[in-house]
Amino acid sequence: MSQSPRSSPSRRSRALRSAQDNLRLLAADLRTPSSSTAPLFGSVEKRWLRLTPYVVVFAFVVSLLPVTVSVLVNDYRLNGALAGALATAQTVPLLLALTRPLQAWWIVAAADVAGAFALMGAAGTVDRSWPWTPMVVVGYLVLMACLGLREPRRTLLAVWLATGAVGWLFELISQDRSDGIHLLLFVLSGLVLVVTGALRERGDAQRRLVVQETISEAERAQRTVLEERARIARELHDVVAHHMSLITVQADSAPYRIEGLPDAAREEFGAIAAGARESLTEMRRLLTVLRSEGTESELTPQPGLDRVQQLVEATVRAGVPVELALGVPSDPVPQAVDLSAYRIVQEALANVVRHAPGAPTRVSVTSDGTDLTVLVVNLPAEERTSPLETTGTGHGLVGMRERVRLTGGTLDTGPLPDGGFRVAARLPLATPPTSEDPS
Repeated sequence: MSQSPRSSPSRRSRALRSAQDNLRLLAADLRTPSSSTAPLFGSVEKRWLRLTPYVVVFAFVVSLLPVTVSVLVNDYRLNGALAGALATAQTVPLLLALTRPLQAWWIVAAADVAGAFALMGAAGTVDRSWPWTPMVVVGYLVLMACLGLREPRRTLLAVWLATGAVGWLFELISQDRSDGIHLLLFVLSGLVLVVTGALRERGDAQRRLVVQETISEAERAQRTVLEERARIARELHDVVAHHMSLITVQADSAPYRIEGLPDAAREEFGAIAAGARESLTEMRRLLTVLRSEGTESELTPQPGLDRVQQLVEATVRAGVPVELALGVPSDPVPQAVDLSAYRIVQEALANVVRHAPGAPTRVSVTSDGTDLTVLVVNLPAEERTSPLETTGTGHGLVGMRERVRLTGGTLDTGPLPDGGFRVAARLPLATPPTSEDPS
């Protein structure tokens, strides 16, 4: 009980300091306009929408300016020169509100307050709206709409509280003249600020969402490319390991197969075998890094052109009529090209099954001795059937592009004029030149 008298003033002082701090923040917000000076709707693509705010505000200014002058002179019995100056200061700055609404509010608010003081001594103020005229209310609400579409929430709160405070002060100065219009302006301005502020925040949220979706899409595309590259690297591990194993065996067995080798040659073959074994070890470490978590080691041999026939037969059993023209060159095909050609056919047929079930498809693998050409074309189906998937991830095309890039070839994909889809890949049979671009 003895601490209550001391604690109560302490709480009051803290509350007073908090209120003072909040007032200082609000005052600072009133002095700090938004950094953006872009016109309202300036980012809209349609030109007529960008011009709409200018047309609307200009129409208000043209309407309010002469009406304000006429009402101040004829109804309120105000001097003509003073009425013209007040009307200009209260309406023309609305044009500025399209790009700098807070600065326009400073001018309009000062002009409205000056007009209220001027009307206190006017002969026609009795039985008429005071401190704000009807034209002031209309123009002020237009200004509030511009403010709400541009300034942050705390600035809008500061403007609204300042509007109410000024109206309340005029109510205290001359209660016999006030007809409650200051309360009406306070309520209406709050409603306009709430609605336009909510619209602005909703638009900002949508723009941030679009930006985030764009960033996420770019990240997904990059991740897809990296995943496909890692998958290709894992598949090519067996190809490289096979060649390194042959080098090791040949180097180890050379001293026994070739008679009369000098000691220097034997040492050289031993060094070659040791280097090949070390390279195999490093390849296995690289494969461990590339393998995703939970991915088991692939122990089966990597497929090639010799299994394209089986792949086509499996697709036919899935309900897709496929014609195959396979012209494998007589000379051995590089294993990277062999594997890439098989994977391209596999992914193209999988896309047909997913997106165009029942569509007649032609698969052609030919060689001119320099390049291996893989062509997969699916035509429109005679009977329209629902696709198993209506959207795709694009992983298949990404994988095709990466495999073609690996071999130094080219890839052409796209829809046909009469429907269907075409995949054409050219894979050089010779070793491609080393690219200087590591990406």
